[in-house]
Amino acid sequence: MKAWSQRDQKVAGILGVGLDAHDGHTRITKGEDLLLVGGSQETHERMQETMIRINEALDRKGKRLCDTSAGEVADLIRDAHR
Repeated sequence: MKAWSQRDQKVAGILGVGLDAHDGHTRITKGEDLLLVGGSQETHERMQETMIRINEALDRKGKRLCDTSAGEVADLIRDAHR
């Protein structure tokens, strides 16, 4: 039996959670394959920007998130922060 690796697993969606909001605002961003909740304005905007960069990279590759391995998504997240 083959062991499952991170490269074999597919991503159904991304959940981003910001825990640094202290201003009383509830921030929620929903997309087809993402949900971003919470965070300060700065943190939430950074999560949104990360998702934009990930989606742009996937578009260039002609892929959807659900067709992408967990390892590749992790790489895209790292690349979005460079």
